[in-house]
Amino acid sequence: MSLQRRALLAIASNLPLGLAAPRLARAQAGAGRVVIIGGGFGGASAARFARDHFPALEVTLIERNRTFTTCPYGNLVLAGRRDIASITFGYGRLAARGVRVVHQDVVAVDAAAKRVRLADGAEVPYDRLVMSPGIDLRWGAIEGYDEAASARMPHGWIPSLQPITLLRRQLEEMPDGGTFVMTIPGNPFRCPPGPYERISMVAEYLKRAKPRSRIIALDAKDGFSKQPLFVDAWAELYPGIIQWRGASNDGRVMRVDPAAMEVETEFGEKVKGSVVNVIPPQMAARIARDAGLADRSGWCPVKPATFESAQVEGIWVLGDATIAAPMPKSGFAASSQGKHAIACIAASLAGRAPPPATFFNTCYSHVAPDYGISVVGVYRASTTALTEVEGSGGISPRNATMTSERRAQHRQLEALYADGWYESITNEMFG
Repeated sequence: MSLQRRALLAIASNLPLGLAAPRLARAQAGAGRVVIIGGGFGGASAARFARDHFPALEVTLIERNRTFTTCPYGNLVLAGRRDIASITFGYGRLAARGVRVVHQDVVAVDAAAKRVRLADGAEVPYDRLVMSPGIDLRWGAIEGYDEAASARMPHGWIPSLQPITLLRRQLEEMPDGGTFVMTIPGNPFRCPPGPYERISMVAEYLKRAKPRSRIIALDAKDGFSKQPLFVDAWAELYPGIIQWRGASNDGRVMRVDPAAMEVETEFGEKVKGSVVNVIPPQMAARIARDAGLADRSGWCPVKPATFESAQVEGIWVLGDATIAAPMPKSGFAASSQGKHAIACIAASLAGRAPPPATFFNTCYSHVAPDYGISVVGVYRASTTALTEVEGSGGISPRNATMTSERRAQHRQLEALYADGWYESITNEMFG
């Protein structure tokens, strides 16, 4: 993809809400009560979009935590290039815009009665329900890895469950010459904070602060998104630091021993680390599963044209919890889904057909603070499937296609685009 075309896509993806979706913004809604569970990229974007463009809707956002720490840019915190405060946001401005924000745990959803029950016993009625609940980790899917083990072998994958600062502290305490071991699950899993960006940013930190240290990444897959770009960058920036092993090279981890700080692969090799970052398999969050939204896979199937649950009528599901391939489980995808879901809800309350479904995604990855790569996609939906629009996106060009000067400029610009995207989308959610 040309730099000019990528720049135009980046600009388009960062437009304010009303410009990014003008056809949706002009739609008129009937009055109704919309309850949104989960205040992350999907839920907060949906709440803001509903408040700004469908003022007749009464919007309630239920989120147990008073602040939201993003997974995107968590890897820069891990590398010491950002602090945790810079990726943590509150809900005060959403409340000031007219969203009723409730900080409570949801303990049950009664789809028949259209009520949500909270931990304090209160019930919140709704006409339409949006669930953006995120993920749970599959404790025990790797033998020996449970919640207690994660204190010694952090996952750093769900900020509200375990802050990235725990893994950061272990990195800081690791001796120079130590080994950072990471285990990576099979698909599907939440994308940001992507494991391959994490490998890169840990390598960047080690190169600066602990140059005799090494990384061993054990992967349950043989391939991953933007793999050639990452491999090129690792060879260029971090020679000799990173060893990545896929499934066919005995990269699948079957058990862990937190006391010994060891992981064991499928064929019995034991790999010892000074710091061990275990990223276990995942599934939709428990509230979604308890509400009957998930199938046997543990994820939630949706109707592609609307993102209404394929299991339970009147509930829309967003973000990481969904089955929405080929869309990735990314913050950008969840935000795009949230806006479309609100437009569909507004149409349904007004007795109209849903608008056409077009979704956008850009996944940026930092390989160094001033070195970025990305993949872009545009998706359309029929009543039965989501498909990527042919020729709509693509990935950053590889090193071999550019001169060294051009490559450096391109990678630096992509890092700037990533920063711009992050500032734009978080302002859109919480500003």
